[in-house]
Amino acid sequence: MPPATVEIRHTPEQAAEALRADALTGLTSMPKWLPPKWFYDARGSELFEDITRLPEYYPARAEREILAERAPELATVTRPGALVELGSGSSVKTRLLLDAFSANGPPDGPTEGGTSVAPSGTPSGTLREFFPLDVSEQALREAAHAIAETYPALRVHGVVDDFTSSLAVPDGSRPRLVAFLGGTIGNLLPDERAKFLTSLRDALDGGEWLLLGTDLVKDPDTLVRAYADSQGVTGEFNRNVLHVLNAELGADFVPEAFTHRAVWDERQEWIEMRLRADRDMRVTLPGIGLEINFTEGEEMRTEVSTKFRREHVASELATAGFELHSWWTDAAGRFALSLARATP
Repeated sequence: MPPATVEIRHTPEQAAEALRADALTGLTSMPKWLPPKWFYDARGSELFEDITRLPEYYPARAEREILAERAPELATVTRPGALVELGSGSSVKTRLLLDAFSANGPPDGPTEGGTSVAPSGTPSGTLREFFPLDVSEQALREAAHAIAETYPALRVHGVVDDFTSSLAVPDGSRPRLVAFLGGTIGNLLPDERAKFLTSLRDALDGGEWLLLGTDLVKDPDTLVRAYADSQGVTGEFNRNVLHVLNAELGADFVPEAFTHRAVWDERQEWIEMRLRADRDMRVTLPGIGLEINFTEGEEMRTEVSTKFRREHVASELATAGFELHSWWTDAAGRFALSLARATP
């Protein structure tokens, strides 16, 4: 197979325009807000990888536990021709899926004594293609080429795209399995989530698959500590959105003048990440011709992270046109993977 290829569907110019629009809308709202996708420049991606290794941040470990246990079963049930991963990042957990596909079903390779044999690192059965999608071109290129080196028989085609604003599932071999891991679905507000899931169903054929990662409702102390770690890494990650605005829009935010906050909203059942101004300040953003004021103690929302219950996940999937096939959690019941099938 040739090395990984990368397609640019979301150009730097489009990204810059989206940032300008989001900053103008969010910073002139009351209360102020910014979308979480703007955390992720190169530095933000590194910080998030650091977060996944923190002792307080259980979701990454819990999801990995489920994948390690259930990936073989998932591979046997779905037998996809193509794997599509939304928000792929470093694609570390994806290797658990690819390894499972390597061990399930008859490979395309030779046989020995009537027993099928797959070369090491070669996904077998029907899987032929892997499509990682991410908004960060740098992270995507690194991950795609690393996967291509490890799985040489697999066609790897990365797509730089912002799937939160427009979703186009690559037209790969059928059936396709779309993986949306990490609990990222929780960063979408309820109406955004409904629109996203409906768009995803519309992009799939009946019988194709969705693997969805969702963090679950649990005691507030555990949730808050997962988003306000003792080392302050999540705080640096949160403030990184201000560094992005400074770099891309010529803004003069002083990130150190904002305190990271993680708050549990019991009614909405989500965590809110906020930045609280430590003093009165005036900020200029030449890139969008804007000047704004912050008063001491004012908080700006930078992320919501919804926590789910099984009945809510099943209901939202059904409304969008998916049928829940399997529901798997880690041993402690902290995180869930849902395997759902697009209804005819």
